[in-house]
Amino acid sequence: MTQAIDGVLAPELETTQWLNTLEPVRLSDLKDKVVVIHAFQILCPACVSHGIPQASAIHELYMDEEVQVIGLHTVFEHHGVMTVEALKAFAHEYRIRFTIAVDRPSTSGTIPVTMESYRMQGTPTLIVIDQKGRLRLVHFVRLSDMQVGNVIGGLLAEGLLGISTDASDATESLDGASCDDNGCLLKAED
Repeated sequence: MTQAIDGVLAPELETTQWLNTLEPVRLSDLKDKVVVIHAFQILCPACVSHGIPQASAIHELYMDEEVQVIGLHTVFEHHGVMTVEALKAFAHEYRIRFTIAVDRPSTSGTIPVTMESYRMQGTPTLIVIDQKGRLRLVHFVRLSDMQVGNVIGGLLAEGLLGISTDASDATESLDGASCDDNGCLLKAED
């Protein structure tokens, strides 16, 4: 489910901790790079089977030269077991090499701050930001490697050619809540 985004500037990530980097990463410091953010939870089946391997493959292909991959651990359920210590063990066991940010918990609800600012519907969510810091894709659930490669390649070509187009698709509505092989959907507010 792709959200309409119209190329607005991407909000900064609101985080509490970073893994696999010596210093926190700021999106504003990543101009001239395509930024790929994979939002995930360690207990989300689709994140483990598809999202994290896809993010790892993108990271290995580009090695932070033209594309910066950031994993965003954004916990909106099972808070007691998806701790930072559990995430560290998970990242070690799965040999995750890309940078991981821990989303800042909300002080007023269950939806973490960055997850809310990007209006994510659940995990996995793929976010792609162009070289000018504009949101170009926010997609909930699995997106094929070919589709992701096409988006990244198009943005890299735009940067080389100095052209720009805005990506916008229809917004899908949020209805119901569940966790399955496709992803973990946020529970609808009553």
